[in-house]
Formats: sequence, C-alpha cells, structure tokens
Amino acid sequence: MIVAFTLNGSPAEAPGGTSLLEWLRGTAGLTGAKNACGEGICGACTVLVDGAPFASCIMPIEKVAGKSVLTIEGIERGEMSLYERAYVEAGAVQCGYCTPGMVMSTKALLDKNPEPSEKEARAALRRNICRCTGYAKIVDAVMRAAEARRREVAQGADFVGGQTAGPALTSAPAATSAADAGLGSRLKRVDAAIKARGEAKYVDDLVAPAMLHAAVLRSPYARARLLSLDIAAAKALEGVVLVATWEDIPGDRFVGHLVADWPTFVAVGETTRYIGDAIALVAAENLDIARAALAAIKVDYEVLGPIRNPDEALAEGAPEIHPGGNILTEINLIRGDAVAALSRATHVVRHRYGTGFIDHAFMETESALAYPPDTAGVVLVRTAEQNVYDGQRYVARTLGLPDEKVRVVSTYVGGAFGGKEDQSVQHHAALAAWLAGRPVKLTLERAESTRVHVKRHPMEVELEVGCDAEGRGLCAKAGVVADTGAYASLGGPVLHRAVTHLGGPYVVPDIRVEGKAVYTNNPPAGAFRGFGVPQTNFAFESALNELAAMVGISGWEIRMRNAARPGDVLSNGQLAGPDTAVVECLEAVKEAYDSAPGRAGIACAFKNTGIGMGHPDTGRCIVAVFVDRVELRTGAACVGQGLATILTQIASSVLGLQPEYIVVPAPDTFLTPDAGTSTASRQTLITGEACRRACEKAAAALRETGRQPGTPSSAVDAAFPLSALAGREFYAEFEAVTDTFPSDKANPVRHVAYSYACHVAVLGADGRLERIVAAHDSGLVVNPLAFEGQVEGGVTMGLGFALTETFPMKDCVPTAKFGQLGLLRATEVPPIETIIVRHAGPGTAMDGGTSASAYGAKGIGEISSIPTAAAVAAAYAARDGLWRTRLPLEGTPYRKSP
Repeated sequence: MIVAFTLNGSPAEAPGGTSLLEWLRGTAGLTGAKNACGEGICGACTVLVDGAPFASCIMPIEKVAGKSVLTIEGIERGEMSLYERAYVEAGAVQCGYCTPGMVMSTKALLDKNPEPSEKEARAALRRNICRCTGYAKIVDAVMRAAEARRREVAQGADFVGGQTAGPALTSAPAATSAADAGLGSRLKRVDAAIKARGEAKYVDDLVAPAMLHAAVLRSPYARARLLSLDIAAAKALEGVVLVATWEDIPGDRFVGHLVADWPTFVAVGETTRYIGDAIALVAAENLDIARAALAAIKVDYEVLGPIRNPDEALAEGAPEIHPGGNILTEINLIRGDAVAALSRATHVVRHRYGTGFIDHAFMETESALAYPPDTAGVVLVRTAEQNVYDGQRYVARTLGLPDEKVRVVSTYVGGAFGGKEDQSVQHHAALAAWLAGRPVKLTLERAESTRVHVKRHPMEVELEVGCDAEGRGLCAKAGVVADTGAYASLGGPVLHRAVTHLGGPYVVPDIRVEGKAVYTNNPPAGAFRGFGVPQTNFAFESALNELAAMVGISGWEIRMRNAARPGDVLSNGQLAGPDTAVVECLEAVKEAYDSAPGRAGIACAFKNTGIGMGHPDTGRCIVAVFVDRVELRTGAACVGQGLATILTQIASSVLGLQPEYIVVPAPDTFLTPDAGTSTASRQTLITGEACRRACEKAAAALRETGRQPGTPSSAVDAAFPLSALAGREFYAEFEAVTDTFPSDKANPVRHVAYSYACHVAVLGADGRLERIVAAHDSGLVVNPLAFEGQVEGGVTMGLGFALTETFPMKDCVPTAKFGQLGLLRATEVPPIETIIVRHAGPGTAMDGGTSASAYGAKGIGEISSIPTAAAVAAAYAARDGLWRTRLPLEGTPYRKSP
C-alpha cells in the first residue's frame, strides 16, 4: 500500500506498514522529530497533522493519507525565527532533545489561540515532557512567541500551514558585546538556537555509508544460569552480517566505571545478575532484520530465584552475586560520641526513612555510531556520554587496543543526570564495527534503555537525631543501607556522599553514620543527580522538622540555631569555608515560610563541588587561536547544563571578545584534553578555572605583541586582535586537591567547595503545591539565566522524587512503561521562585571563595534537586500533622494512600 499525503507543503508518498516517525527519520531524513519514548507519551516526536499536534511515533503512516503533515523542518524560516528567538531569549533550551516537539506544540496552540493565558500555554504542553527545565522557561517562551506573533500579524504577516506571507520577520538580535557576555550576564545559550530549530544532531540522527544496525539480546531473567546458546539460525538469516557472543571479544570481557565487574556478554555456564545482562549482539542491514535475528537465537537458561533486596542479600546462606560476597562497600563517618550525646538529649526523633529506585528518564536513549578501524588502525565512535575519555576506556578495553587507537567524539547529549557515566552501548557498537568491518549504529529503544541503565539508589535510613531543650546541640546516629543493584557502577562514591552529607550544613559535633552498599539482582544503581544526598537529606531534614515541633519552635528557627557559619565545623568534619552561606539562604526564605503558617515546609542542604576524597580531579582546557576566532578545547561534556556557554563567558571576560568569536568544539579524545567526567557539579569550577588560566596565558601573550584584549570594530586584525596569535595554542589545567577518606586530620578537606540551599514548599487550600521558593548559594553565578533554569529543573525533579516518581519491579524485573514513571508535566509543576544569595565577607571576592578559583563559582546542577522532598514532606506535616517517612509521599493529592 502506498500512502499519499502532503509533507511540509509538498506531495509525498510512503509505503504502509510503518509509523510516521520511522518513515520521517529513516526515509525522509527529517530528524527534527525525536524518538524518545516510543509510547506516544513524551511529545518529542510531535508533528502537526492538518494543524493538530500528534505523536508521530505511534501514528501508523496510513493515518495521514490525504492529509497535511508539518514537521519542524517545514516551518517557514521567518516564522521559525520567531519561535527560535522566543525559546532562546527565555532560556527554555537545555539539552534540547524535547525542544522541537515543544516548538511544534507551541505553533499548534498559537495557530488556534494567538493570545493564550499561561494556564492555556501549560495545558497545550501537557503532552510534552521535559526532564531538564522544569517547564517555567518553556511556558515563558510560549508567551513570548505569542506576543511576537501578534506583533507580526499586526504588521501584515499571515501564518497559514507553516508558511508565512507578508513582510519578513524581524532579524535575530545583534551580536552580544563582550561587556554583555562576561561574568554575571544573562548571555543566551550558545547552542540554544540550533536546538530550537531541530537542527542539532544527536547520535541517532546520524547515518553513515553502508551502516549496519545493531541489537542486543538480553537475559529475560534477573538471575539465571546460561546453559547453552545457539546462534546458527540467526546467522543464516538474509541480511544478518554479524552475530557475536562472549567468544568474539578480543579484549577484556569485563568493564566498569570504577570496578570492572560488568560483562560485555555473559558466557555460557555463568549466571546473569540482572534483567539487562547482554547475551549476544546482532548487526544487520536494517533494524527489522536485526530484531528478527535476536528472536532466532536459541538460549537455554536454568532460572534461579533473584535476590530482591539488601535484606535477602545479607541473609545467612544467600547466594553470592559477586565473588567475595554481596557487600560492595562500607563507609562510616564517626565524630564525637553520638550514642552518649543522644542519651543526654532532651528531645530525640527515631524513624526509619526509605526511598526507592528512580529512573533518570533522560529524553535521549543511549546511542552510539561506531566505525571500523581506519588506515591508521583507529576505531571511531560517536556517542553521547558524560566523558568521552570514559567511553574511550570502555571501548579500548573491550577491543584490546591501546587508548590512542580509539577515538570517541561526542554529539549533542539529550540529557544524562548521571545516567550516562557507565558503559551502555558504546562498547557493543564498537565491537560490532570491529568484527563486521562496517559502520554500526546501536540505539536502545525506551523499554530496553529503562531496563539497562543505572538508577537512583534506594536507601533505607535508620536515624536518630537529638537536641537539647532549646533545639541546639544536634547529635545524630544513622545506619544507611543502599541497594546498589547488580554491578558496582558508582555505588561506592554515591554511598560516600550519602554518609558524609547526611548531617547537613549544620554544626553536629556528635555524629555516627554507618553506610553499606549491597549487591542485589535489581538493575544497577549509580550516579543520579544529587549522588546519594537526596535520600539521606530527606531523612535528616524530615527528622529536624519533627524535632523542631518537639522543641516548640519553627523549622526555620531550629535551622538558624544550628546552621554552620564560616569557620564552624560542618557535620562531616570539614571546616566551613569563608563562602558558607547557609544563614543567608535561610534569611532569604524567611518571609515566604512565615507567611504561610500551617501549610509551609522548609529544608536545607549542602552539596560538594568536585570529586574530592583525595581522588585526582583535574580540569583541562586549550585555547587555540585562529585568524578569526578562538576555540576553547576541553573534553568536559555539556549534558544540558550549559557548560559551553559558561566557558564562553569566562573567555569573553578574560579576552574581551564578543561571543561570536568564541567556539567550543565537541568533546573529542583526539582534539580536546581530558577534563574529567561531568559529574559532582564540578565543571564550572574546575574546568572553568582551567579555561580562565588558559585564557590568561593567551591574554598575556597578546599583550607581549603590543595589543590589548578587547574588541575594536574595523578591519580583520583590528576586529579580532587575537589574530596576532593565530596558530598558537595555550594550555592550562587546574587540579582540585583534597584529603583522602578516611583521614587522620582533625578537619580534613573532603571537597574543595560546597554549595548551600534552602527550599520552602507552600501548599494551597486544595492541598496541592502553590509555590516553591528556592534560595541558593553557588558562589559567583556566571550566568543567572542558566542558573535559574538549573534550579527550576532541579526543583521539578525533586518534586517528582517527593510526590510521584516510582520504578516498580516484580522479582527484580521492571514493570512500568515510560509513561508510568510518574514524571511531572507542565500542568503539575507550581511556580518556582529562585533566589540567588552569596555570603558577603572576607575570602568571597571575585577571586576568593573556598576554592579560590573560577572566580569563586560553585556548582548548582545537583544541589538544586536535594532539599525539595523534605520541604514538601514538612509542608504536608504542617497541614495534617503526619510525619511521612517514605518517598514518594502517601496521602497527598498527587498520590493517594492505598
């Protein structure tokens, strides 16, 4: 059957039997619509059919027969510039993967309702999910676009079916001056426009000549012994080029971020450890053939009972998931005598707090495009991850190659939140290309991605917190048990943060926290925004609110009485630096908290910037000068947080250049130096400081030529004075030095810097959230627009953690689809007010702060999501007197009690 329809104003024909999205992306080459969920739930694939928005991933192409289909590529350039500017100026773009779908929903709304209210704008976006932004700036973009369209219509423009008649729309804003692009300016994201237009290329948007498509056979059982494996029928299928198993791996079979315990393939005779374990790999001429080949592989298993939780894993006689037992690691923090202090305390709160698995739900699933060795024997892999050098290591070990024979280049990254630190597809794609001798793309479908990638650690926290009659003299004792799932991933460092941050940004001289990460047959748990701190913060901050009620003071007052000031000893033993601003955060939210008695909750948090614990932590940057631009080369990944924009602002400030002269190339192991993983809220401080140092070297070299950094406005040499340095490169690095854990020092430097926060949640009369007020100290805020976006997105993720998000499993097998994970939508997120605070005092000048680097800038990406859950729990306790101890919270309008 041939389907005839109109595509972007022109006649089109397509064979039946496929989805509209598959045809658009695979045959028409229109990749603006993204394949994110495959369930018609997330809106990333939105197109307009006869003017109405539809999810093209679930629309059979037969349904568009005789109709008009408009994709983002078909919006006339003049009209597109209107949406582009609205989204860019509002700061509505972060990772950008959902943005084209958002733009299409925006156009559909404005075509029908040119003057929408904010409520109507949110309703129009209800079918579109964004995991990055928190929606506030997207709604702002819709309202800006509506206003701009009305102005253009008044001037004679006529928007019909994506085509614009009448006068040309206003051109894009003029280039930003260096003065307007420096530190503290609201510079628009350097990659926002290309993302808004749907032109940014993510891995699955790429194609290569003679490219094969790969698929992976995975165990259907969480724990089963692999008895036999027969791949003959699969290899015999027409179009199948390769079927590979454990026997075909030329290098190490086990890889891992920190511990090499994760098999590329399970071998016959071995036991699987979770539902995502790989058994075999197929590469074929197309994806349908690859899937058919997987179905043709014959596998015989001996199904074994899974170990479902840490209690079962630690039970006497439990099977060992890994050699050496079921405990990955144990970490203890002991200061003073918590037992004695608790025995003397006037008031003590004792509870067991619990949180469950949570999925990152990044919009872009894992994808890699790998090429066979070139004439120099180099394997190229294009991927989207949090550090291309990690990917290089995974691939090199799998193929048995030296690192220099593997080149990994990043595309745009469609969200990560910690979930793209581990190996997932890059080593499988590279192995297939190596064995087949042809390019191979491997992209996980959403259901497979959900089963395979790491999750947020569930944690059980047995907690006792005490104080004296006045609510002072805090003391605490806790046992933390984390379900780290089947493999180590980053379970050890996550447990460390959970333990060392449990006592919060307070003076707690007597504290004992014993932490344990336990293997189970659940999906691996690893890095996730907040890195273990959201779980223990929920416990401690909730206990602190209950303790305040016992004392007879407010949650705000008990925090103010115990907040660490500069020079105090933090709960983890480190001295609070001169930039410590817990008090300022509390003062910033006091009015919001006091103005809503009986319906407001409060919580604070602190979170490390940098890896810490004595581990190597180095940022690196090269400033490469050309006749008309400078390139800031660094392997630091931008995963939606806006790092390229931050580096651009630092360079603009030092070199006196307009942003248009500054380019930040994609991370590339052959071009950009290793700046470590985009994790631990580290890149702004650590790689930002490396960038500043490299730029200072370039500026000094320029001054030696008799020129000064700046941007005159005539001839090439005058307009770009750095052309005098064309051909030169300036390299710098910055190492964040910390003490090891444990340490014999009385007050070890566990991390080079901490950010601080205080959130207030206010309920409305209907019991739903009325607003969130979030006060944050992250030192110097390089870009307030980006900062607000990070806070709004982090708070929204924290709200999901508190109220709606779950990851249900049965016998270690995930049972929920993407649409059942409880992700919040635009209609469900309350207004979020961001307050930027900073301690004013010695050591916090432009070149001060704890780190004395990157102008005193500190991280915001993680801490923005941490205190929200406890603040929300406290708001409900203020309303109904119930101290809830498990997430997501029961008995709220968002999640009723069973």
